Amino acid sequence: MLIGNGDGFVSCACGRRHWGLFGAAGLLLSDPRRGVLLQHRAAWTHEGGSWALPGGAVQPDETSAQAAARETEEETAVPGEAFRVLAQRADEHGSWRYTTVLATALGDAARPRVANAESTALRWVPPGEVADYPLHSGFAAAWPELRDQLGRRLVLLVDAATVIDARSDGRSRDRAGAVARLRDRLAVLAGMGVSAADVGLDGVAGAAHWSWWPQVVLVAEGAAAGTEPAAGVAVVGPGADGPGADGDAGIVAAARTVRAGGPGDHLVVVTADPRLRDGADATEVLDPAAVLDPAALWRLLAACAPA
Repeated sequence: MLIGNGDGFVSCACGRRHWGLFGAAGLLLSDPRRGVLLQHRAAWTHEGGSWALPGGAVQPDETSAQAAARETEEETAVPGEAFRVLAQRADEHGSWRYTTVLATALGDAARPRVANAESTALRWVPPGEVADYPLHSGFAAAWPELRDQLGRRLVLLVDAATVIDARSDGRSRDRAGAVARLRDRLAVLAGMGVSAADVGLDGVAGAAHWSWWPQVVLVAEGAAAGTEPAAGVAVVGPGADGPGADGDAGIVAAARTVRAGGPGDHLVVVTADPRLRDGADATEVLDPAAVLDPAALWRLLAACAPA
């Protein structure tokens, strides 16, 4: 491990000493075919001989996700380009924090190997077998909750029309321009992440500890239907009924696509349209999705992606 300003032990308010002056982070990398990547910790490390996740101290100029990615590359030679970060869980110990960053491997690009002295082996383990290993105590305590979220994305399905109309200038003649500006701000949001409380996912186990990097699906109609996508933001039209269809059809169609591609994903619909809350066709695919009011989305955008 490279020695940096974040390396060192902290005497925590919980009564224990922890590594990482600014906290620590680890990467829970999963692959649908190979399982999850575990590290057999070298004997000289904390709880040496146990199995856990690659990770280490967060440096003062890093986010937890950046630290987890850097430490993973140092310890396993798996670069950040080989996986996509989906979520993170923060375990608060009082005056110290350990963050587990959940990511999914992109194809076969993740080819781990022991790259430094902190581990003696790396192994892909099926999720159902992880608990059979002698796990690091912290990882063992968190594993049941972590397992439930493996590979699960947060998808924000945004009804562009009602979101734009929620603003005082929402009925501008330049609807296409307004949708493009909304897309750009959503791209910033997608790259920063949102907490469970921010998007109404309070029902998730341990919700207060969770945040996600969302995939955004922006449903645009009329002149805005041809809006180009952006990083983290897909743009879809009004649905299978063609250019004359309304936005409801586009949202229901997009929800069906999301459900088909990831039945376990968290789906949050951002809309002010009551028909999308109560209509039979909508509830068939939107339940048990959360429905977020456009005003809540604008508050999020104001905080992380100011105009």
